[in-house]
Amino acid sequence: MVLIVRCRKHVFLAAIFLIAMNGCLSVAFAYEPPHNPKKGTLERNQIIAVLREAVQKELKKTVVFRIDALKVQQDWAFLLGVPLEKSGKPLDYRGTKYQEFIESGMFDDWICALLRKQGKRWQVIAYTIGATDVPFSDWAERYAAPKELFQQ
Repeated sequence: MVLIVRCRKHVFLAAIFLIAMNGCLSVAFAYEPPHNPKKGTLERNQIIAVLREAVQKELKKTVVFRIDALKVQQDWAFLLGVPLEKSGKPLDYRGTKYQEFIESGMFDDWICALLRKQGKRWQVIAYTIGATDVPFSDWAERYAAPKELFQQ
């Protein structure tokens, strides 16, 4: 279909008409599926560094993460993993608030985190260490994050 228009008003109306005629076109350009940043990429390193900074501040210990899953969609990131000592050994939680949970058997050694990119910097929106349930089950609704980030 060819449209010849001579004024801006008609160009605008023609564009709206074409988009309305092919509704899938507008959705296709707006949708960005989740992706998994590869090891060593700037995006992945930035996400992990910001989370590490927050966790280390809380625990007052140096940590690294074993990443089990990392999904990014639009300006959101969701991470599942395990905090570890710098040596790669299990983290010693003595001296942290988590020691009490470990001693009572109410601790699973893992972390989940939601981050959002604001401008050029990632920010931690929420994270949970040691949960025995699924703390992120309502994060999509609570933080208006893409639901696909949380799907396996």
